[in-house]
Amino acid sequence: MSLRHLLSALTVTLALPAFAADPTFLEPADAGPDFAVQGEYVGENCAAQVIALGDGKFRVVGWDKGLPGAVADFAKKVELDAKREGEKVTFDGNGWKGEIVGGQIKGTNDEGKAWMLKHTVRQSPTLGAKPPAGATVLFDGTNADAWEGGKMDERKLLAGGTKSKGKFGDCTLHVEFRTPFKPFARGQGRGNSGIYVQDRYETQVLDSFGLKGAKNETGGIYNIAEPKLNMCFPPLSWQTYDIEFEAAKFEGDKKVKNAVMTVKLNGVVVQDRTEVPNSTQASGLREGPEPGAIQLQSHGNPVFYRNIWIVEKK
Repeated sequence: MSLRHLLSALTVTLALPAFAADPTFLEPADAGPDFAVQGEYVGENCAAQVIALGDGKFRVVGWDKGLPGAVADFAKKVELDAKREGEKVTFDGNGWKGEIVGGQIKGTNDEGKAWMLKHTVRQSPTLGAKPPAGATVLFDGTNADAWEGGKMDERKLLAGGTKSKGKFGDCTLHVEFRTPFKPFARGQGRGNSGIYVQDRYETQVLDSFGLKGAKNETGGIYNIAEPKLNMCFPPLSWQTYDIEFEAAKFEGDKKVKNAVMTVKLNGVVVQDRTEVPNSTQASGLREGPEPGAIQLQSHGNPVFYRNIWIVEKK
C-alpha cells in the first residue's frame, strides 16, 4: 500500500467511529489478497460470485446458466462457505468441492462432475456516457461548484454528503458511483449511500454484491421496491445508475399522481416504471409540487461519485 493510500484509508477509518474496527479500502491496488479473489467467474453454462467476508473467509454463490443480467434464464444453484488455505481458497459443502487459485475456480459438483470457471470483470455499457445536447453537467471532475458544500478529492471524485444547487422536476439522470471495500462490514454498514431524486426519492447505494436483491440494497427504491434482479458489481468497481424520473403531480395541495421511476443499474432495467407512493423517510424534502435537488447521501461510508449529468424534461 502506498503511503498516500495508507493515510487515506486511515483517515477514513478514524473519521468513522461506528465502523472504526473495519479496514476500509478506497483503491483496488491497496485492497489485499482477499479482494483479488472476490469477484465474478464464468464457465460453460455456469457462473459464480465470490464475496469476501474478511480474514480469508468468503461466500461463494453459484449460478446456473450464467451471471444475473448476462443471461435471461440465470438461476441460483448453490451457496457455499470458503476459506483461504495458504495460496488457495477452498470449499467443501453440499456435495460441492473445489478451490479458487490463479483467477480460476475448479471443482466437482454434487453429481461428481468436474467444472472450471474463469474470473471476469463486467463493465456497465453506460459507463463514461457523454451528456447529450441540452444536458446540465453536475460533475465532470473539474470542480464541485454545482453542489452545496461539495468536496472533490485529489482523485477528482465527488464525495457523498452533498446536494445539487439546481432543482429539478421530470428528468433523466446519469450517475457513476463506487463503493469502498469493507470486507468485515455487513449489511447497511458496507458501502452505504444513496441517490435522492428531487431530494425526495432514494435509489439505494450499497455494497450488495452477491446478496439477494432487497429493497434496501443497490437497485432498490429504498424501502419501497426491490430490484427485479441484483445487478450490483463488486466493491471498488465503477457502477452506473441511469434514472428516468416523472415527478408526482399535484392539483393545488392534493397529489393526483405518484412519482414514477425507471432505473437501470449497470445498464440493466431493475425498476420498470415503478410507482413511488411517498418520499423516503430520510429525505430532505417531503412530497410537494415544487422541484428538488439531487442528493448524494452521506451515511458514514466513503462512497464516491463521478460523471453526473441530468436532462430536464419540459
